[in-house]
Amino acid sequence: MGKTKTKIIDDSQPEAKKKKTSAKQKLDVGNEKIDEEVRDLKVETPTSNIQPPKPTSKVKHPTSKKVRSKKYQEISKDLDRSKSYPVSEAVDMVKKLSYSKFNGSLEAHIITAQTGVRGLISLPFASGRKIRVLAFGKNAPSSGADIVGDDSTLTQIEKGQINFDIIVTTPEWMAKLTKVAKILGPRGLMPNPKNGTITNDLKKALEGFQGGKTEFKTESKSPIIHLALGKLNQPTEELSANVRTLLQTLGKSKILKVSLAPTMGPSVKLDFSSF
Repeated sequence: MGKTKTKIIDDSQPEAKKKKTSAKQKLDVGNEKIDEEVRDLKVETPTSNIQPPKPTSKVKHPTSKKVRSKKYQEISKDLDRSKSYPVSEAVDMVKKLSYSKFNGSLEAHIITAQTGVRGLISLPFASGRKIRVLAFGKNAPSSGADIVGDDSTLTQIEKGQINFDIIVTTPEWMAKLTKVAKILGPRGLMPNPKNGTITNDLKKALEGFQGGKTEFKTESKSPIIHLALGKLNQPTEELSANVRTLLQTLGKSKILKVSLAPTMGPSVKLDFSSF
């Protein structure tokens, strides 16, 4: 008899495949569950209550322009801003361009070649509000000052109580005034020998200031001077004389540009080439 052949069936491979297929199915089922959870999460997430974060600071558009009033636009529509006018003609133009209901001032706005330009000027036809003068010194009571200063005045200044326009003092008081220099300095009120506010003759100094003597100076950080030169109801000849006096006092070499303007209204370029 021959040997009986026995067929060996190896079922390990199908089992492995079966297990692999089962694992893949589980993975697919798991992914489907995850997808369903994500979809449910997206559906349940409220979108109507979500608001964009508020900006921390306002950003101005670089091309934005200052909005002018209808009166300003109406009165300046025929003004040729590219033209420079002689003094008398410029003053007349400023009077026509003023739209304030009160008697405004003639204002000069001067761009200088540098900062630190300051001095005193006596306008030949000064008109305007009275300057309040504070005087320190032995002869202050008889000088004609509006306010006579003493130690209590310094205490008031330290508290920020400024009720004067200019200080005139004798040299011996400067040591005490240096204690309030941080308050007076930024306001341009600290006495200075260059503008005549430190003197031994208080009466003479006060007569000058009260008679139309005015201080001019550039801003602390900008080379520009702003100065009132009289009231618009004054004759054009008087205002023109004040303008000429200011420009001659400054000197042509220190001036880059001059504009005249009313208290309310557009400005006019001044032709100062003749000075």
